[in-house]
Amino acid sequence: MTFLSNRINNLSESQTIKMAKLGRELSSKGIDVINLSFGEPDFFTPEFVKDAAKIAVDENYSYYTPVSGYPELRKAIADKLLRENGLNYGFDQIVVSTGAKQSLANAVMCLVNPGEEVIVPTPYWVSYSEMIKLAEGETVFINATVENNFKITGAQLEAAITPKTKLFMFSSPCNPTGSVYSKEELADLVAVFEKHPNIYIISDEIYEHINFVGKHASIAEFDSIKDRVILINGFSKSYAMTGWRVGYMAANKEIANACDKMQGQVTSGTSSIAQRAALHAYQGGLESVSAMVDEFRSRRDIVYALLKEIPNLKVNLPDGAFYFFPEVKAYFGTSTGDYKITNAEDLCLYLLNEAHVSTVTGEAFGNEDCIRISYAAAEDKLRDAVSRIKTALEKLS
Repeated sequence: MTFLSNRINNLSESQTIKMAKLGRELSSKGIDVINLSFGEPDFFTPEFVKDAAKIAVDENYSYYTPVSGYPELRKAIADKLLRENGLNYGFDQIVVSTGAKQSLANAVMCLVNPGEEVIVPTPYWVSYSEMIKLAEGETVFINATVENNFKITGAQLEAAITPKTKLFMFSSPCNPTGSVYSKEELADLVAVFEKHPNIYIISDEIYEHINFVGKHASIAEFDSIKDRVILINGFSKSYAMTGWRVGYMAANKEIANACDKMQGQVTSGTSSIAQRAALHAYQGGLESVSAMVDEFRSRRDIVYALLKEIPNLKVNLPDGAFYFFPEVKAYFGTSTGDYKITNAEDLCLYLLNEAHVSTVTGEAFGNEDCIRISYAAAEDKLRDAVSRIKTALEKLS
């Protein structure tokens, strides 16, 4: 509508939310839809975390919280970063927000001026480019391919840098590909950043613990650039706390103070009850996390074997998160009945309407030749879903 701002008119709808909504519409008609479009663990929040929230209610944690979060939660986050990651941050370098998404948006809005460039490897999480758009920055994409497990090299990074480059933004483990950068691969990127001291790095590590290849490596471990890294993490994925909306950033004090200032004018502090639950999550150890990761690893292996049986899908084995990102372009130009597949979005809509399986087009993540499949669902649902996908694809010619 013309009376709305250019800012909102230029903003794209989240494709993950769109596909989930379409799936719910079919489900409301009594159709059995298997939703593999949402990035949400299908586990319940651990009992000890829920118990902490109940106690917080009874103890009257019902007042406004400090904008950057309760000091005791920020200290617990700093302790976690030191204990698990070997990273030394003061609690005053931590800003707690309503989910890692707000932490990301805060950082982008506080760093990027109109016309400045932000380098983003593709595939990338859907909201990165839209956040950059809201900040009036220019996104510069570096294309990573399935052949290289969707990871970029230092040489690719160097080639993308210009005098306008302000920020580099990536995730590891990655949504949507599940790719995980090793410390050696990160060192290759760091060697480039060392030559360009005016570039900042947003490292989205929300899937940190859902990692099947060993200890998580953070780009913040490199002392030469640590002061320029904005580390983003949260509780949604590791502790199955998506609805609690608690995320955080760790950054140098100037950036942390800027994000506190930004947040103070937008949402102020995160829910008091959710913060108390998050505090106990980090104080309660990793037993529940480890059990969840073991289940995700088992599901990954099952789905990988099943997807490999489908002709013309190009699939790699992801090292983390809970997604597959198969290349599906071999099906472009095919058809059956009234369905004509010209791109990944057509294929996703076909799979939704024909197979009743909800997926997401890769175009939303910066790669128009792929689709994203979440395996955050029970094993029987996953087996049924891949079987339906295989049957539906066999009809295309």
